[in-house]
Amino acid sequence: MKTAIHPQYSEILVTCSCGNTFTTRSTVQKPLHVEVCSACHPFYTGKQKIVDTAGRVEKFRQRYAAKPPAPPSVKPAPAPAAKGTGTKSAAAKGAATARSAAKSA
Repeated sequence: MKTAIHPQYSEILVTCSCGNTFTTRSTVQKPLHVEVCSACHPFYTGKQKIVDTAGRVEKFRQRYAAKPPAPPSVKPAPAPAAKGTGTKSAAAKGAATARSAAKSA
C-alpha cells in the first residue's frame, strides 16, 4: 500500500437504540449510534410479520400452491379430410390469379 493516501481506519464503538453495543472498524473517528441492529431487526430475529393487504398473500399462495394432476382429457375424433387435392381453396386460387393478372397489366 502506498503511504499517506489512505484514510485512517480504526476501531469504533457502535451503539444501537435497543442497547446492544459492538465494535467495528471504520474511517469515522467517533462512536456511531444506530437505530436498528442485527440483534433487534425483525428479519434477523425471526419476528418479521408479513403485512397482508387485501388478501394478496393468500391469493398468491392459492394460485401457486401444488395442484393435483389433471385427469387425462379425451380428444375428439379428427374431422374427415375435405375433398380436393390442393391445399388452397378455389376462392384463394382465384384471388391469387386475379392479383397476378393485375400485376402483369
